[in-house]
Amino acid sequence: MAITKVWIEEGCIVCNACEAECPDVFHVTDTTCTIRDGVRKDGLETENRDEMSELNDDVQTSLADSIIAAAAGCPVEVIKYEQA
Repeated sequence: MAITKVWIEEGCIVCNACEAECPDVFHVTDTTCTIRDGVRKDGLETENRDEMSELNDDVQTSLADSIIAAAAGCPVEVIKYEQA
């Protein structure tokens, strides 16, 4: 299974659970969580809810389990992803 896209909906409480689970993808700031620029095809570091950039091909399968675990562990359920 592959995760092609991951994004953060509004409402992040910056609890750091996602970054603790999958630091290669998630970066928690003072106000929100972002998807790291190094794993995105567009090279930006944002919540990715507007851009909806795909993840780099090498990340789509190698980090899929960690992304799913981070989404499952999010207490406010704002981590969303698309599977292929």
